[in-house]
Amino acid sequence: QVLLMESGGGLVQPGGSLRLSCAASGSILSINAMGWYRQAPGKERELVARDIRGDGTRYADSVKGRFTCSRDNAKNTVYLQMNSLKPEDTAVYYCNADVVSYLGRSGDFWGPGTQVTVSS
Repeated sequence: QVLLMESGGGLVQPGGSLRLSCAASGSILSINAMGWYRQAPGKERELVARDIRGDGTRYADSVKGRFTCSRDNAKNTVYLQMNSLKPEDTAVYYCNADVVSYLGRSGDFWGPGTQVTVSS
């Protein structure tokens, strides 16, 4: 099947930076879109950034100008460079991919999540 695995989370001070990575593996024919969502305690999961093939990258208003989402299509990997981090960015960050699979189910797949904590 298809597996997504995030890395790069951790604890950072306000104003600091982190870079998240997510690699997709398995029976992948193509990936239509790949990006990041986050969920803070007591809140719903929300879109952070999403790179849609042929349609550019969309960002949540709260992260525009601070976060950059990029993809390496050859590696089926998506990155999230997070700068000028704020305490309100604290959340579990989930990788998401819209995958066309050559074996089994196609559609949305999710990683297990990685914790990002912004605190002094």
